[in-house]
Amino acid sequence: MYLSEYKQKLTTPQKAVETIESGSTLVHGMAAGEPPALLEAIAERVRSDDLKDLQVFSLLPMAHSAKTILAPELSDRIHSYSWFVSSSDRASVQAGRCYFVPNEFHQVPRFCREFMEIDVVVTTVSPMDKAGFYTFGAINDYISTAARHCKTLIVEVNPRMPRVFGESLLHVSEVNAVVENEVPLLETKPAAPRPEAEAIGRSLSKLVPDGANIQLGIGGIPNAVCHYLEGHKDLGLHTELFCPGMLHLIRKGAITGRVKNIHPWKHVFTNALGDREMYEFIHDNPSMESYPVSYTNSPEVIARNDNMISINSTLEVDLLGQCNSESLGGFEFSGTGGQLDYVRGAFNSKGGKSIIAFYSTAHNGEVSRIVPRFEPRTVVTTPRMDTHYLATEYGVVNLKGKSTRQRALDIISLAHPRFRDDLLKEAEDMRLI
Repeated sequence: MYLSEYKQKLTTPQKAVETIESGSTLVHGMAAGEPPALLEAIAERVRSDDLKDLQVFSLLPMAHSAKTILAPELSDRIHSYSWFVSSSDRASVQAGRCYFVPNEFHQVPRFCREFMEIDVVVTTVSPMDKAGFYTFGAINDYISTAARHCKTLIVEVNPRMPRVFGESLLHVSEVNAVVENEVPLLETKPAAPRPEAEAIGRSLSKLVPDGANIQLGIGGIPNAVCHYLEGHKDLGLHTELFCPGMLHLIRKGAITGRVKNIHPWKHVFTNALGDREMYEFIHDNPSMESYPVSYTNSPEVIARNDNMISINSTLEVDLLGQCNSESLGGFEFSGTGGQLDYVRGAFNSKGGKSIIAFYSTAHNGEVSRIVPRFEPRTVVTTPRMDTHYLATEYGVVNLKGKSTRQRALDIISLAHPRFRDDLLKEAEDMRLI
C-alpha cells in the first residue's frame, strides 16, 4: 500500500518544484540535510526568471545551498534570511544580501510553528521503510517541525542518509512529492587543534566526573577534550551536535549512557555532522536517538540531566565576563546557536557545569581574545550573569558567586602573559579593581 503511494508521488526534481510560486516562503534542510537536486531545480527556475521574490530561510548553509539558492547572482530574486551565519552566507550577510534572524536555537521550531507562514519545505530524508516511514536522518533540528507546518513538503530520498531512531519519523502520507537522488552526504573534518588545545582539553577533562552527561561544540578544543575523556566511565550524551569525537568515545567505552536519569542507554542529539564512517554508525542504530532542537536544546530539558557538562567556545571575553561568540568587527560572523541554551541548562542541572573554552589569543598571538570592554556593535552571546566556567590554555576559572573585582582578576589570569599588565591597568581604570 505504501509503495504504491510512494510511486504516485515520485517525480523528477524539476516537476517537484513546478508548484512553487513566486513570492513563496521556503525553508530547507540544513547541513547534511540539504537536498542538492531540489535546490538546483529551484535555482534553475530562478535563473530562467520563472520564479521570483522567493523568501528563503537557512541555518548553517553549506555547499549545496551556497552554489544554488544562495549564489550571489540570484540575490535580486531570492531574499535570503539566516538563523545561523556560516561561511556560505557570511559574505552575503555582511554585504546586506542576506539578513540574520536572531534566535536561540531551541526557539527556531516555534518560529516555524507560530511566527511564519511556510509555503514550501525541501529536505533530504532516508529511504522509506515497509511501514511507509522515512526519517529525517542526520538532521532533525527545526526541519521536523517546519515539515509539518508548511503547505507543500517535498523530500529528496538519498540511500546514504542514515535511518535514525527517536522522534525522527516522517510518513509518506505527509509528503506532497518525492524525488530520488543518491549522492554522498556533506562531510566535515574536525579542525586541526592548536598546541594550546591539549592543555585546555587536559584541564577540562578533570571537571567532567564519571557518569556525567556531556555536550560539546565543534572544533579543535572539543576534539582535544574527547581525547582526554577516553578513560572516563559511563558518560552520557545529550547534545545539539553529534560529531566524530563522540563516536570515538562510544567505541572506547567511555560513553555508555548507563547512568543517565533521562533516556538511559540512549545517545541523544538533534544534528549529526561528520564523516561517512560516523553516518554509517548512526544508521539503524537503536542507541542513537534524534529529537527536535526544541527538545534537545530546551534549557529545562537539559537541566533534567544530572551532572550535565556543557563545553562551548567563544570569540572574545571582556573583563565583566561577557562572551561574544558571533560578531567580529561589528559584523555578524556566526550565530548564537545553542550556546546560551546549554549555558543555562547545564548550570541549572544538578551537579552541572557550563564551560566556555577558548584560545587566549588570535592572529598568531598578536590579538588578545580577552579584552577590557567590547567595541561598539559587538554582540553579547552569553551575558555576564550566565557565564559559569571560563577556560584557556592558562587555566580554568569559575565566575559564579564572585565579585566584579575577583571576576576581573580571574579572567585576566586566563590571558596570555604579554597582555596581562595592560588588562590590569584597564581594570583599574574601569574601577573593577
